[in-house]
Amino acid sequence: MKTELSLDVDGEPYHLAVDTRMTLLDLLRERLGKMSPKKGCDHGQCGACTVLINGRRALACLALAVAHDGSEVVTADGLAHDGALHPVAQAFLDHDAFQCGYCTPGQICSAVGMLDEFAQGWPSAATIYPASEPELDHDEVAERMSGNLCRCGAYANIVPAVQDAAGQMAPR
Repeated sequence: MKTELSLDVDGEPYHLAVDTRMTLLDLLRERLGKMSPKKGCDHGQCGACTVLINGRRALACLALAVAHDGSEVVTADGLAHDGALHPVAQAFLDHDAFQCGYCTPGQICSAVGMLDEFAQGWPSAATIYPASEPELDHDEVAERMSGNLCRCGAYANIVPAVQDAAGQMAPR
């Protein structure tokens, strides 16, 4: 069974007829040619497919496309503006926070979403309360990014990259 669907993906509107069983990940990759979200485990366990849906990080392999009719979806590719990398992507490059790069787009989208959650005061399992000003120390970043796995083990550079990007994105 097919249904009509409208999405804004990386700033471009799309109107499509999709099978009601199609995941957002398959729609992005197979129908729209958006290759930055990766199909890793296809079970929501690795985070390689992480995208931002209406500004919140989500696993595209677990999201049915029809459930997001009218949504704004941003992939890692859509984070760049006017030829300039997003500060998180730039920090990943600056800190050599990748090896094979397969997980990198999902890591970047997750970091962007996580930094927004942190800025809004969302707690994590690592947040110590009462805290007047929680900090993005190593443990806090590692906990908040724990849904994104890296088979190469680039975590030693991912955490500092996210911390650096947070400092660059902080309101001045």
